[in-house]
Amino acid sequence: MRRLTLVAAISVAGLLAPATAHAADGVQGVDVSNWTGDIDWAKVRDGGGRFAFVQASEGVDYRNPRFEGQYGGAAAAGLIRGAYHFAQPHETDGAAQADFFVDNGGAWTSDGQTLPGVLDVEDNPYKDKNGKNNCYDLSPEDMVTWIGDFTRRYRERTKRHAIIYTTTSWWKTCTGDSKKFAKNPLWLARWGAEPGELPSGWKKHSFWQSADKGPLVGGQNSFNGTESQLKALANPPAEVTVTGAAKSRKLYTITLKNTGVHPVTDVRLAGRTFGGQKVVKAGPGCSFSGTAVRCLIPKVNPGHSLRITIATKPSKARGTVGVNVTVGSAKLSLSAR
Repeated sequence: MRRLTLVAAISVAGLLAPATAHAADGVQGVDVSNWTGDIDWAKVRDGGGRFAFVQASEGVDYRNPRFEGQYGGAAAAGLIRGAYHFAQPHETDGAAQADFFVDNGGAWTSDGQTLPGVLDVEDNPYKDKNGKNNCYDLSPEDMVTWIGDFTRRYRERTKRHAIIYTTTSWWKTCTGDSKKFAKNPLWLARWGAEPGELPSGWKKHSFWQSADKGPLVGGQNSFNGTESQLKALANPPAEVTVTGAAKSRKLYTITLKNTGVHPVTDVRLAGRTFGGQKVVKAGPGCSFSGTAVRCLIPKVNPGHSLRITIATKPSKARGTVGVNVTVGSAKLSLSAR
């Protein structure tokens, strides 16, 4: 299996500020909620902020009443923005809260300015009201199931892996230090001078909340990378997975699956037989002559697959035969005896 990366460039007016600002550990940003109030986003940008996380929802019955103004204001000021959902795992299953989040501000859009949504899972702040412990009275196994339900549904709805916001201590206690969510970017909360120890499921953090207040409005955060890498997280390149199989000495298949979030267009495939055989038939969009075949795939949408079949006529009844195939940077050699 090979992965072909096709870069889909999206230009967004105002995305870049005049200067690039970096915190000591990366690019500076903030997180805000209804409690933050009205925000002067131009001041955040001029102070070095380049991204913002805005609370959208909580449980299945709370939506930040300031969300549109905060979320839209961050974008209007040229910041990359993302929405977050404060989990209430004892109230409903994870999928229901993922749906509520997506339907109330947490959806991802391919505008180059929107980060994947965030699942905020941390100590229960309402113990006095709901009578639950810090883990919402869920066992580690049940909490892992709940988080899995949320992240899977979010992935189904948006084609993106949700970012997970948590603390190392909570994750160890309430999930048993689960390693099942390594594909989800980690936003680590630890107030202090260093990120410190990470939950064991991750080798690095993507974001770090280092303080609840500071020179910029709201919580103080940094992205663990460059500004261009932050933009790539908001607007990832298109991806096509290329696989192939020799069904017999006379029949070969190549499958292209769009595993990214953007449609892929004008994908070109080139193949050449070896072992003394000629191409006699190829799929739609393909032309062939002698030992060579070329195909143009107009479009493959996200989550969709396309299979191309190449039929050949070997000149000998025995011996190794096959087809060498190139699709972008991916190369396959399919052979049979």
